Amino acid sequence: MTSVTVLTVELLIFESASLKDKRSVVRSVLQRTRNKFGVAAAEVGDQDERMRATLAFAAVSSDAQISRSVSQRVLNFLEQERLDCELGVVSTETLYL
Repeated sequence: MTSVTVLTVELLIFESASLKDKRSVVRSVLQRTRNKFGVAAAEVGDQDERMRATLAFAAVSSDAQISRSVSQRVLNFLEQERLDCELGVVSTETLYL
């Protein structure tokens, strides 16, 4: 059975003075997580807010434990590696197809 785990993360970008600054941070986060973990990633909310972004990361696997593990590693990466933003609300949901 195919499982999809979706991790939704609110980023708080306090140093952002403009939407251009925010987009630079968001673009970096999305690209680095795609490259490092092979997940689908997109900005899914708060596009017009200069100090906040809502991002979603999706991991697909035939094993739900693997997709949840990948999502957890993405979250750990964001918590430990991103010095230019902080995490706000975080949610995870696993869907079975």
